[in-house]
Amino acid sequence: MATNKDSQLNVSSNELVVVQNLSSALERSVCPLKRLYGKHYPPGFHRKVAAEIIATYLLVFVTCGSAAMSVSDERRVSRLGASVAGGLVVTVMIYAVGHISGAHMNPAVTLAFAAVRHFPWNQLPFYAAAQLTGAVSAAFTLRMLLHPIKHVGTTSPSGSDAQALTMEIVVTFSMMFVTSAVATDTKAIGELAGIAVGSAVCITSILAGPISGGSMNPARTIGPALASSYFKGLWVYIVGPVTGTLLGAWSYSLIRVSYKPAHEITPSFSFKIRRTRSSDGPANNELS
Repeated sequence: MATNKDSQLNVSSNELVVVQNLSSALERSVCPLKRLYGKHYPPGFHRKVAAEIIATYLLVFVTCGSAAMSVSDERRVSRLGASVAGGLVVTVMIYAVGHISGAHMNPAVTLAFAAVRHFPWNQLPFYAAAQLTGAVSAAFTLRMLLHPIKHVGTTSPSGSDAQALTMEIVVTFSMMFVTSAVATDTKAIGELAGIAVGSAVCITSILAGPISGGSMNPARTIGPALASSYFKGLWVYIVGPVTGTLLGAWSYSLIRVSYKPAHEITPSFSFKIRRTRSSDGPANNELS
């Protein structure tokens, strides 16, 4: 009996040693990754990524859901109503998470901000992955909720691919030009960013809807395309928005006023919302 007990104790102690060795090896391998992550990414970066997932999910859920119902029955949601819904949800999300993640909700926008040095390149893959995750999740949610509607807010050219591509470039250029003005220029009235960008999205969607669907966002097209297994003209909604956002960001960078002090710039708006200041400093007015 004593021998059996001793052997059991030896086995237990050996197992404990093995577990301790594995734990130490795992800790040694993880620690360098933690140090590398902490060196290249700011504290709370995971919160920014989570905010992008949630914001993009809600953006696609509202825009594609309203678009899908409009296509199936305009008596339920009109085309104008779907465009307005898209602009409004952009406005709401900018005010909701703009101070956390910048409320990009669009891989093309994030790429454009990075191209003009208003966003770190090393964070771009995480933002793009978060935006695609949110878009795909929202699209599959809509497929379940809107059954038997087959196309849950998909976008495809109504005419030729060239027409749709040109339209996507122009409307995305307009949206990004406005976004760059209110999000990256400290002389702009930052409190109006959500209204300005949401209005730009609404206006351009009304114009582009009959021709290209007015996507202006690769994630907004890729998510529904995967959920609906419908990939007609998909490349248009990747190349068009990326080209348009890059041109829009670069164009505003060329014309922005950078040589005058802020107090010499007189706002052209008839009203101005006062910037709220916290006890530890001025509020952050940028979206990125």
